[in-house]
Amino acid sequence: MIVPMKKLTVIVQAKDADSTVNKLRKLGVLHVEHQQAPKGKDISVLQDDMVLINEAMGILAQPEFSQKHPKAKPLSDWQFTSRHIVDLWKRLDQLKEYSRNLKKRISQWEPWGEFDPDTIQALKEKGVYIRLYQIPVRDLKNPPAGVIIKRLSTSSGVALCAVISQDKIDIPFKEFALPKAGLEKVRARLSEDMQVAESIKLDIKKYTCYITDLMRIRKSLQKDLEFQQVLKGLGQFGSLVYLRGYVPYDAVESLFKTSRSERWGMTVSEPSEEDRVPTLIRNPRWVSIISPVFKAIEVVPGYRELDISLWFLVFLSIFFGMLIGDSAYGLIFFILTLCAHKKWGSKLANKSIFILLYILSSCAILWGLFTGTFFGQSWLPGWAMPLIPALRNDRYIQTLCFFLGAFHLSIAHCWRAIIKLPSLMALAELGWILILWGAFFLAKALIIGDAFPAFAKWLFIAGPVLVVCFTKLHRNVFKGIGAGIGNLLLNFVNSFTDVVSYIRLFAVGLATVAVADAFNKMAMDVGFNSLMAACIASFILLLGHILNIILGPMAVLVHGVRLNVLEFCNHTEVKWSGFSYNPLREER
Repeated sequence: MIVPMKKLTVIVQAKDADSTVNKLRKLGVLHVEHQQAPKGKDISVLQDDMVLINEAMGILAQPEFSQKHPKAKPLSDWQFTSRHIVDLWKRLDQLKEYSRNLKKRISQWEPWGEFDPDTIQALKEKGVYIRLYQIPVRDLKNPPAGVIIKRLSTSSGVALCAVISQDKIDIPFKEFALPKAGLEKVRARLSEDMQVAESIKLDIKKYTCYITDLMRIRKSLQKDLEFQQVLKGLGQFGSLVYLRGYVPYDAVESLFKTSRSERWGMTVSEPSEEDRVPTLIRNPRWVSIISPVFKAIEVVPGYRELDISLWFLVFLSIFFGMLIGDSAYGLIFFILTLCAHKKWGSKLANKSIFILLYILSSCAILWGLFTGTFFGQSWLPGWAMPLIPALRNDRYIQTLCFFLGAFHLSIAHCWRAIIKLPSLMALAELGWILILWGAFFLAKALIIGDAFPAFAKWLFIAGPVLVVCFTKLHRNVFKGIGAGIGNLLLNFVNSFTDVVSYIRLFAVGLATVAVADAFNKMAMDVGFNSLMAACIASFILLLGHILNIILGPMAVLVHGVRLNVLEFCNHTEVKWSGFSYNPLREER
């Protein structure tokens, strides 16, 4: 649930501003709202330090420096070290760019062969001219008088030639200016630059031992910057300053106690409609396991919107099972999660991501058992028959998808109806529920070919009437009805298309099984009659199933998450317009 917030203002004398902010930071419950844009020399210095340390840490995080170097001595001056890392990286980047240019020059001049431009220049001073030309092969038979043409190489009917003469004689072909250095010198310079680059890389690697120290310093800088921004963002009124922000309703009492002991002036009020209130979500532990998904897709509901965590968890689990649709794949995901849990679980304070993955993998295993699907087909017919044979019927699965759509979206409108009670406007939500179930029977009729039941037409009559009459209650009946008609026109067709969109669960799940089955058949066609055939067949099987294992989670992200974040949230009117509650607090 989204925790109710209180708007709080703390008023103190300007001389006590530092100690007040420090005390509030220790309490760690106030989400600060700046009263003026924070700016000043202290903030600028800290921001520059943050840029420097982030740049240094970004360099040390490069894959080429992934292996940590043992620490030789403690980090004494992080600024000097960070600047040195940045300077080394810039030098390395310059060398890489110059090396790319040298390689380009080498590949450009290699067809001309080995020669020394200085020797050619010396011969010119003695009256012997050697110039480089690109000449079509057909024109080599009749060279101009007074010149000797030496063919160096030929490609695509064009010869690279050295033209030798005692006088500077121009010929009607493309001439190439001599390079500044010969290939031997360029290769030597490239080799030297590469050695220097490797030396710089080794030098940078020496500083990877300080990554933990730099992370600690960066956190400290972030907290110092946050502290200074709060100080510079305080509102001022004569000799007084005031700090304003938001706190959870259950933290107000502790703040009152602190304000009395610290002699602060403090006011508490309800946030207004115009206030930008942060969102704090608290759920039971078993529901909060879905929070890593919200963090991954970076969405936060608005303070006055609904928290869909519970329904997101329930239906994402169902969608995951249907989209993956294979017990073997589910088992592989479960084992991979178990391995990741054992390797990294001790390093994470919040292990909800592992619990979530266990649940999702289990849903895929169950769905595979229900449908009897293992690696795309029933490998053990005597034992692995589908537990629910109807789930092997395409018409039944399509009907189930439409049912899930109507049911899922009906939950959204039931929720909104409960919120609106005891107002008669809740009847408009009932109208939308009737429309959704009318859309369910219409989708079955149009897409599956089932008969449209006679009673379903009343759903399309009663539903719109309720929406038109009760969307908005107004003293002027015509204005209320007008708002209802507008709402109906905007969303009536969308309700049908939203229910139909759930058929993607059937289509993508079927595609997953089809891909696996196709690779299985290709492997069986090759057979296992010989060692070579067995290797090829095994490779085909491995390739096909790895492809499915990679694409499966992507399908869940694209389709399973979408049905919750877009379709369901459109019907709950969740716009994801919020931002997270981030209180001023000390580093823990």
